Amino acid sequence: MWEERDNKLCRSLTFKDFGQAFAFMTHVAILAEKSNHHPWWSNVYNQVNIKLSTHDAGDKVTEKDRNLAREIDQVYQRYSN
Repeated sequence: MWEERDNKLCRSLTFKDFGQAFAFMTHVAILAEKSNHHPWWSNVYNQVNIKLSTHDAGDKVTEKDRNLAREIDQVYQRYSN
């Protein structure tokens, strides 16, 4: 689940292995680029940590972040099964 902390939407996701985590990140990167809204994220092996905030709005959570979070959830469902 997404959690709002320090004016950011945050979520940690776990995958079967590094390849699956990387494939997920590639898929999300394409979505983020299309919407011109790029997450802060990190990846170690099968763990991906994501933080979303809108820089143009003063690093606060906006509808843009919530929309990308919903899209990320949909992608995660494909890769987590």
